[in-house]
Amino acid sequence: MTTQTTANSSKMNWQIFGPGILMASAAIGGSHLIASTQAGALYGWQLAIFIVLANVFKYPFFRFATDYTYDANKTLVQGYADKGKAYLWVFFFMAFVAGIINTGAVAMLCAVILGAMLPEAWTLSIPVLSVITIIISWLFLVAGHYKLLDGLTKWIVISLTVTTLLAVVIAMGKPSVVAPDFVPASPWNLATLGFIVALMGWMPAPIEISALTSTWTVAKRRDNPAITHKQGLLDFNVGYWTSAILALVFLALGVLVQYGSGQEIQLAGGKYVGQLISMYTQTIGEWSRFLVAFIAFMCMFGTTITVIDGYARVNAEAVRIVSKKAQVSKMALNGWLTFFSVAGLVLILYFGSQLTMMLKFAMIMAFVAAPVFAWLNYSLVRERENLPMWLRGLSWAGLAFLTGFAVLFLLNFFGILA
Repeated sequence: MTTQTTANSSKMNWQIFGPGILMASAAIGGSHLIASTQAGALYGWQLAIFIVLANVFKYPFFRFATDYTYDANKTLVQGYADKGKAYLWVFFFMAFVAGIINTGAVAMLCAVILGAMLPEAWTLSIPVLSVITIIISWLFLVAGHYKLLDGLTKWIVISLTVTTLLAVVIAMGKPSVVAPDFVPASPWNLATLGFIVALMGWMPAPIEISALTSTWTVAKRRDNPAITHKQGLLDFNVGYWTSAILALVFLALGVLVQYGSGQEIQLAGGKYVGQLISMYTQTIGEWSRFLVAFIAFMCMFGTTITVIDGYARVNAEAVRIVSKKAQVSKMALNGWLTFFSVAGLVLILYFGSQLTMMLKFAMIMAFVAAPVFAWLNYSLVRERENLPMWLRGLSWAGLAFLTGFAVLFLLNFFGILA
């Protein structure tokens, strides 16, 4: 094999990664930085089982996006339309609402981290920082769309993974000292159900992100038509399980640094950002404060741009199908990018500094809607003869798990279980 051939092979191996890493970038946000770390800080390892179950039971419904897109050469949105207009309209309505809520939530968290990173002399309010965050995200997407997004997110995910693993490894060597009067809190009660459902809602991401992944896959294949289904599945699995493992790593960081230490855990998302950054500096060293804050910001910035881009793409695709146009025009996509950017910003300005409420609401809504999106995805592939039995069985188990927890939460929310 010549040097040139080897170089081309290495380049191709790197180029197959894209949609799966974009999905990981969209996933590694509030659920990891805030919810997973808080779960470890508050309850130790007790909630690890829910992180594992959420990732395992959601797996088939995310994977179906890759399988269907490569097999049918269509996006999931086109697949919903092929099954009937009712499927398409259900998806469009839910994705439209979720896009606004999720854009506002992730952009606001990104703004909070940006505020923690800036010098104290540069005091700016969260709404102002949110405006800056969303405008930069919008300009980034309008200027470069998929290719810029594809290239940036790989380095964001790698940087966050390396830094967090380093912090956990160091923390394992010097875990926090348990306070003498520490009494472990139990999560096994209905009062904690809302926290658990919120934790699983964005774990590893809302299921409708799978539809976003299918549009990124179509864009990736348009630029690199030689990529095979097997390579696409490798990209998906690397992205999916990286985000799943990182959720447990963030949980471990909360356990090793805060659990039982006697330190008051700030449940407010904005205030907890400061504690999160301090966890890294306590383990790696004070010198790393700006570096860690910058990586955390880039992580949330990556989440913000992927969320805006993804929801814009799937809604533009749905409208294209309804209007029977051949393809989504650049003007139409830019219009949807602008819409979600503005709508997310309006949501932030309306809720002010209530980041915790926005994040929790977005996560809970994602989990309650999960059974619907899961069924939509499974309905596209359930008649395939080559669908492995283990994947079919895991799908039904996942539907039962997601539906059961959603019903349990709603019964408790409306006071029926009280």
